[in-house]
Amino acid sequence: MATFLSREACPTIKNILLLDSEGKRVAVKYYSDDWPTNTAKLAFEKSVFTKTQKTNARTEAEITMLENNIIVYKFVQDLHFFVTGGDDENELILATVLQGFFDAVTLLLRNNVEQREALENLDLILLCLDEIVDGGIVLETDGNVIAGKVATHSIDDGAPLSEQTISQALATAREHLTRSLLR
Repeated sequence: MATFLSREACPTIKNILLLDSEGKRVAVKYYSDDWPTNTAKLAFEKSVFTKTQKTNARTEAEITMLENNIIVYKFVQDLHFFVTGGDDENELILATVLQGFFDAVTLLLRNNVEQREALENLDLILLCLDEIVDGGIVLETDGNVIAGKVATHSIDDGAPLSEQTISQALATAREHLTRSLLR
């Protein structure tokens, strides 16, 4: 008989925030009902930003407590990355999720991690959040794997075959063949 882990035994994330240098939203995802309204979410984001803005979290992640939540954060250029968990969560797991998110964003933005580039590729960042956490449960923390999954989701079927990889070209050819056979 197989035993299954209960949801309580799995590490959970309450939210992942990506804010600009003024504390405004770039991309956010909430997985907890701790902040039921948009006003409550914005107030939480402002308090997180205010508490952390004077710290120097540029070289490695920092950890702080706020409102019975553990927040792990890191700043790069004009972007501020935050991962929030409950006060009973393991800080190392939260830091691993943060590093995976940061690494994936860095790969997807081709090492140009700044607000303008992030806004131009917001779809990739939101897909990245979906690949990392689902319903608060951590799915993946390896930045390379996350970026790879996001890249396969965002394949442009309209791109010329010369700009596609072999597997993408085969998938496109298979799709066109299927369409022609179904006519």
